[in-house]
Amino acid sequence: MSQPRQFNRRSFIKGVVATTFSAPFFVPRLLSAPPSDRVLHASFGAGGMARSDLGSISSYPNVQLVAVADVEPARGEDLKKKWPDLRIYNDWRVLLDKEKELTSVNVSTPDHMHAPIGMSALQRGLHVYGQKPLTHDLYETRRLTEVARKKKLITQMGIQIHSAVEYRLAVRLIQDGVIGKVKEVHTWSSKKWGDNGPKPDRSDPIPPGFDWNLWLGVCAERPFIGNGYYHPGNWRKRLDFGTGTFGDMGCHIYDPVFKALALTAPISVRSEGAAPNDHSWATDAIVQYVFPGTQFTASDKVKVTWYDGDQRPPAEIVTLAGGKIPDQGSVFLGEKGVMVLPHVARPILLPQADFADFKMPEIKGANHWHQFVEAIRGNGKTSANFDYAGPLTEAVLLGSVASRFPKTTLQWKANALKFTNVKEANTFVRRKYRKGWEVSGL
Repeated sequence: MSQPRQFNRRSFIKGVVATTFSAPFFVPRLLSAPPSDRVLHASFGAGGMARSDLGSISSYPNVQLVAVADVEPARGEDLKKKWPDLRIYNDWRVLLDKEKELTSVNVSTPDHMHAPIGMSALQRGLHVYGQKPLTHDLYETRRLTEVARKKKLITQMGIQIHSAVEYRLAVRLIQDGVIGKVKEVHTWSSKKWGDNGPKPDRSDPIPPGFDWNLWLGVCAERPFIGNGYYHPGNWRKRLDFGTGTFGDMGCHIYDPVFKALALTAPISVRSEGAAPNDHSWATDAIVQYVFPGTQFTASDKVKVTWYDGDQRPPAEIVTLAGGKIPDQGSVFLGEKGVMVLPHVARPILLPQADFADFKMPEIKGANHWHQFVEAIRGNGKTSANFDYAGPLTEAVLLGSVASRFPKTTLQWKANALKFTNVKEANTFVRRKYRKGWEVSGL
């Protein structure tokens, strides 16, 4: 059975960005649309992933990008080439206060500000496209999920591969029972969003045009350290601002596992890797989950194990996966076969001889961002709304908490949002915001 070539997530996103920013400018059609048909959109963030999100969302004909907020306002200035009337803010709170006619927003900032901005937008009654992970901490995720549901707002988390053919096909194969009921799953990423070195003992000048206080947001004050230690690239490594490799890639790679097996909250989680230090996440994680079984699993419990950095599944699992595994992905062990799902490529069924005559079902993908806009306009639903993305994010973030307690099985009671056997772990369920940065609902 021939397998299509693999492509990676970075090339996937680059292709989307290139398409959206080279697409025709839709303002004439937008302005001719009735007011009730327009979606007035704002972006929190003007560069990086924010630029991809706002470009993809605004490429839909009935969307008008009206405002952006960024702690470096200059990042938004070149957006005026496409949106001449765009209003640019440095403070997200001022944008929400002044822009009275908004319909929707995307929250595409570093992880630590996802919840404060997302919750504030939900409280305004705005539809929210929120980047992954949905929030930095477990309590924040639960609250955003609850508020979005109560207010009946349209939401979507930025796990765009969720809507791609590759992941949809994988879900279909598992739920159709092609490899039988699933006995266990192994997932991994080669990324290394961690830092075992000492924290630099210095304070650097704040770059001109960059608001360090606004960037810190809800986090405690501290000196600025330059050379990319925090901004713009390495905040994912830092405990207070990012969520490590797990938060970055876990929401992507766990997604088809979570969806295919119809998983709910895990029963327990255990880290076999190193603990983070006092400022940054560790690398080379091994995190073991036990979830309640479902109609798609072989027993009443199912184990899902995560690896990152240089860690990989054991040799016997790699052998079952064909002797070689991709740089990132998952392997599902079923009663009748094995499915390898690279990130991002079509699934591979093994042993190859057993599936030589198997015909893959025809599956269509969707535009993850346009799906969000369509749902706002009353056409269909989002597939990664917060009712789905919230529990997924909670599961991922539980792994981050577990990494702080190596070689310890943490028992999780999801409805109470607490660990039942290691009380100290509950310290990391909800954090305290900096004075003056409290947010209603959090």
